[in-house]
Amino acid sequence: MTTTETSLQDAGTSAAATPGSRVVRIGTRASALARTQSTTVADLLTERTGLVTELVPISTHGDVSREPLAQMGGTGVFVSALRDALLRGEVDLAVHSLKDLPTAPPEGIALAAVPPREDPRDVVVARDGLTLGELPQGATVGTGAPRRVAQIEALGLGVQLVGIRGNVDTRIAKVRDGELDAVVLARAGLNRLGRVEEATEVLDPIQVLPAPGQGALALECRADDDLVAIVATALDDAPTRACVTVERVLLAELEAGCSAPVGALAEVAMGEVGDELWVRAVALSPDGTLAVRRSAAGPLDDPVALGRSLAAEMLADGAADLISERPAT
Repeated sequence: MTTTETSLQDAGTSAAATPGSRVVRIGTRASALARTQSTTVADLLTERTGLVTELVPISTHGDVSREPLAQMGGTGVFVSALRDALLRGEVDLAVHSLKDLPTAPPEGIALAAVPPREDPRDVVVARDGLTLGELPQGATVGTGAPRRVAQIEALGLGVQLVGIRGNVDTRIAKVRDGELDAVVLARAGLNRLGRVEEATEVLDPIQVLPAPGQGALALECRADDDLVAIVATALDDAPTRACVTVERVLLAELEAGCSAPVGALAEVAMGEVGDELWVRAVALSPDGTLAVRRSAAGPLDDPVALGRSLAAEMLADGAADLISERPAT
């Protein structure tokens, strides 16, 4: 095992611990899920390049604050501290959940790689092994995502949506302790933690589309660092990058942040003349009563154009007005 862990204060000295060789300092959030994701990246990078790596835990505003994400601005609350550490030279590589990234490109930072994506769907963890549809009227379902709230409300199940924050353990504990009847989580996170069997239902994207970029990781480096090319060659997955590019371009064109009630999922599918991209998207009012749903297909080698054209169709149908609505109080 070549991956070690160091405090941010010790990062500068440990990076030079091996004379003549580089130790790649990987910035990660401190949660169990983030560290699991970053360790996987570190191990793969070492396996494929021979580089020695170490994890540098960094606390972000989103980890410290207990405010709802939407009240904190949503976009970038888990990202900015890692990017600042990159630009200051305290870490060499930052590992993010791609769905947390703002859509605007950051100055001085490159998206070096998007590794193969995990299953992007949402799951339910409910008491007594129940599915969402089996929960009784008035059952309490925890989620902090406006996207999930709007889409579940649109199903008309009569459940009560409750805003929650916290890591996977914290959220599932609210079900185990009887505080909530169910919570909705990303399947990718549960799978990476080895806890996917705790899900009582996997939600069909026909009912609940995932967040743009959900299930994928984003590996960022300083744009002028030779490490960009090394990480790209070792870890980037072209089909995954194409899919998440469609989703993120759509999000950017809709001018919606990562906490907006927008779902999107792009996949590589067989077309008439070979592989192509197929994408489904939805923009909803906060209460789920109104929605604009569209799908489109396009060339695998031009995800930007596909994302823009689908967004243009949705904007023409009033998607921006739905996204900008405020939740009822």
